[in-house]
Amino acid sequence: MSVVVAFSVTPLGVGESVGELVAEAVRVVRESGLPNRTDAMFTVLEGDSWDQVMAVVQRAVAAVAAHAPRVSTVIKVDWRDGSTDALTHKVESIEAHLKRPR
Repeated sequence: MSVVVAFSVTPLGVGESVGELVAEAVRVVRESGLPNRTDAMFTVLEGDSWDQVMAVVQRAVAAVAAHAPRVSTVIKVDWRDGSTDALTHKVESIEAHLKRPR
């Protein structure tokens, strides 16, 4: 099974610059040891179960909440039996389609 979670954590009430606090959430994800990627809008995390990935998301949100009076979180989940390494395979599939002529 593969559970892929794309999520963002936004601290509120701490001013305009939030990069330092968002980095705390990303640090939690990276320390989890699970496959992950971070871009300008989301962090994507992959694990073997709902409980595994959501525990990391919860810890990431808590890390930000420790420094902000309010935290906004957006979460998208792809839960799929029989799939592994979806973080890589999904991107490879798109790249293969882009190489084909229309």
